[in-house]
Amino acid sequence: MLLKGLNVVEWATWVAGPGAGAVMADWGAQVTKVESGTGDATRAFFHDALTGSPVFANENRGKRGVVLDVAKPEGRAALIALLKDADIFITNVRPGSLRRARLDYDSLKAELPRLIYANVTGYGLVGEDIDVPAFDFTGFWTRSGVAASTIPPDQDPYTCRPGFGDHTTALATLSGVLAAVHERHATGKGRHVETSLLRAGVYALSWDYSIQLRYGDATTAQARHDRPEPLMGFFRSGDDRWFCVATRGPRDLPAVLRVIGREDLTCEPRCTPPVRDLDVVRMLRAVLDAAFGAMTLEAILAMLKGADVIAAAMATMEEVIADPQAHDAGCFVETPDGRGSSFLAPATPVRFPGLETGPAGPAPRLGEHTRQVLREAGYAEAAIETLIASGAAS
Repeated sequence: MLLKGLNVVEWATWVAGPGAGAVMADWGAQVTKVESGTGDATRAFFHDALTGSPVFANENRGKRGVVLDVAKPEGRAALIALLKDADIFITNVRPGSLRRARLDYDSLKAELPRLIYANVTGYGLVGEDIDVPAFDFTGFWTRSGVAASTIPPDQDPYTCRPGFGDHTTALATLSGVLAAVHERHATGKGRHVETSLLRAGVYALSWDYSIQLRYGDATTAQARHDRPEPLMGFFRSGDDRWFCVATRGPRDLPAVLRVIGREDLTCEPRCTPPVRDLDVVRMLRAVLDAAFGAMTLEAILAMLKGADVIAAAMATMEEVIADPQAHDAGCFVETPDGRGSSFLAPATPVRFPGLETGPAGPAPRLGEHTRQVLREAGYAEAAIETLIASGAAS
């Protein structure tokens, strides 16, 4: 496997930090998840006694589970013992809490010089807001500008779907960690890696930000009636299905006008792309709405495909799960449930043709591997029992 031999310790909850660890586990790394006695909060989401939580399973499959109370000196010492054998440490504990526990990067770097230490944060490690709590709803979606640039001004604001920005941040964390692993091959030294929901959101919106930063203004989400491009965006078919068209050049609008039988408009200078007059844009969009409204979605997509125009139906999750192309693209993977069966779950977003990657095992039960991992860290059996009796481990 790609990352076989990498030892990762993860002290993180919810999605952004665990998501990075989950990809690494799928790719062959040994990932040990450290939790408190109450466990990661996502264990309780949509939980049932037979299969556990599909949310927790998706973010934690293939990991080993350890319970430590790092607020106790013995628990902190046990975590340090795990980190001494680790290549990578991933945490999304808030920076202030890490400093108070002396588990921040500066407190550990001298003792653990080869460790790659990844901080997954809401707003970074510098500035007055570094300890402000954040979810992707707030840090990635709302504060970064993504929501304001995405939601048309004639609609009430809405949040992103759970984990949407977290998974983007998880992939950013993964890329930073693997860059540091590559560097360590040459230097022998670890490195501090930092990601934030805020920075990942700005990067995800960097098309718009590049324009805003250069010119001081960028056209973002607009009401459909005010869109400046007649063909770009969503339309509705006669069988009441939404689909999206994306134009990539001046040939697309004339091509579509021809196939819907309105080639006459292509001869009018006012309709020659790029169309600058908003009244003409609205007229052309009304022509397109009328034509598409008289056709089925299947016929529209076939017509647009024949015209080599980019388009896609707005699919529900049920439709995507039933879509053969989604399966051919490797979007889903069988995941062990720890009870002798398996279930279908989202796959990591990268495939390596010719190499099978996927869940190395189920998500761990709370504290499932505590004794095993502590033995590997050098604890004798009596010391493990003492640690557990003290409440510093379980």
